[in-house]
Formats: sequence, structure tokens, C-alpha cells
Amino acid sequence: MTPGDITLAALAFALERGQKAALAQALAHLERAPDAAPTLALLDAAWQAPRAEVIGLTGPPGVGKSTLTGALITQYRRQGRRVAVIAVDPSSRRSGGALLGDRVRLGTDPDDTGVFVRSMAARDRLGGLAGLTIAAMVLMRALYDVVLIETVGVGQSETDVASAADTVVFCVQPGSGDSLQFMKAGIVEIPHIVVVTKADMGATASRALTDVEGAIGMTQDEAGWRVPVLALSALHHEGVTALARQLDTRAAFLTTDGRLTRQRHAQAGDWLIDAVRERFGRDGLKRAGSLDLPAGTPPFGMLREILSRLG
Repeated sequence: MTPGDITLAALAFALERGQKAALAQALAHLERAPDAAPTLALLDAAWQAPRAEVIGLTGPPGVGKSTLTGALITQYRRQGRRVAVIAVDPSSRRSGGALLGDRVRLGTDPDDTGVFVRSMAARDRLGGLAGLTIAAMVLMRALYDVVLIETVGVGQSETDVASAADTVVFCVQPGSGDSLQFMKAGIVEIPHIVVVTKADMGATASRALTDVEGAIGMTQDEAGWRVPVLALSALHHEGVTALARQLDTRAAFLTTDGRLTRQRHAQAGDWLIDAVRERFGRDGLKRAGSLDLPAGTPPFGMLREILSRLG
């Protein structure tokens, strides 16, 4: 399959036949030539055919995000749902690649054609996501039932995931000071669901749960969603089913009154601004003129037009 042959229909057909290599090839091409016309055309098509709900898992290093990601994969596969994972890892100073790119800690079955895992190196980005995460997410969102984005785990600066996911799950580890940091850092404004991991730690986990519940209070986002706080032990698969149910509740909430459409449109506008700034700097933003996306318009075609004018 050549770059010009990579179409959404071809990818869907290949994945239905269990050929995950086709998607790996498409993502590799996306990384090599993110601004090429075939790439942007593919992303435009994927943007207009969303299928999956997108879940972001964030929190400090060591909190258990990978274990939780693996547990959610198991949960969703038992339901017959196909899952794609974007795992953003720290970068190797030597190669620039993802340090944990083997993803062994997820514990997935490499022969399961209903699971696709892609590692990405964060490189110099401090927001918890790799530069191409959103483009990869858009493509996976059109091909799978669930997309999980596991962020790099850099603590307070880990906020970019809110610009990519439909639902953000923030993970807090008992006894580590995470709950205090959570209350201090303004991170309280980011998640739609908070989970206290390693609930098998007993009283320590109970204290963390109480602390976070106090920090959250009756917090709700602009759409009126009240943030629930759950305790779980992904290692023992305790509380994971309850989290999956809460994620389904959140997904149903987003489908009412056009909430999901508005949220994704706002994310697309933010992505377009970031993409132009990344390529042309602040001066390029000024020269680009208005970057307001009309309703229902994919951002990639508009980027292509801006590239032709400013490039």
C-alpha cells in the first residue's frame, strides 16, 4: 500500500481482515509526511467519520496508568469492542524515540486483531502528549470503538489531553501526595472522572479518596457534568467495571444536546491554531488571518489551504 493508496475505506477493510500492519503503515506515513496532501486528505475523511469514544488517562508517573489502560482493554474486549491505544512515553535522549515503546507493561495479546497499540515519544512537549497524537487519534477514532490515550505522566503540565479526549480520567495514587497536588495545581479543572488507583492499599486509599472528594466537591464543567470520584485496583481488576460504566454514562451524556459535536469542534479549532503556530510561529498566525472553523469543517483541509498560502 503506497501513501497515495492509503484511504479510510482501505484501512477499514484491512483491519476487518485482521491486518493491523496497514494502520501501522498509515501512522508511519503520517509521522514522515504530516503535511502531505494525501495525509491531510485521509485525516479529513477520518474527521468526518467519527466512530469511537476517546478516553484520556492522565496523572503523575507511577500512578498506574498503564495497568489501568491494560485493565480497560480487557474490559472492553470482553464486551466485544475494538480498542486502539496511543501511549505517549518519555523520549530517549539518544534516538528521540519512545523509551517504553515495547508496551510490554500493557499486557495485551499481540495476536488480538481487535487491539491496536501505538507508542509515541513526547520529545520536548510538556503538555503530556506527542505532537502527532491528535492526528493519530482522529484516524483511530474512525476505525475503532474505543480510543485510549495514555499520557506521558509529567504531573501538573499534563493538560493537553483535554484538547484530544472526549473524557479525561485523572489518576491519583494513595499516599504519594497526589491528592494534595491535585488540589493545589488547578488540575481539578481538567478531569471528567477521577480515580484513586491502588485501592487495595486500604486506609491510605480511603484517605486519598476522601481528600479528592473534598477537592472536587460539587465541581461541574461548562456542560453541567459533575465529576465523580472512584476507587479501583486495576491490578486486581477491582472497580474497573464500575469505571467502564461511568465512562459509558459520560459518553451518553455527551451525545445529548450536541455536546460532543461542540466539544470536538472546539478541539479542532485549538488544534488548527497550534498547528499553524508550530509551523510558522506567531507571525504566521497573524498572516494566516481568521482561523475560525465553520461548523462541521475538518481542520486538516483548512491547514492545507493555509500551508499553500504561507508555505
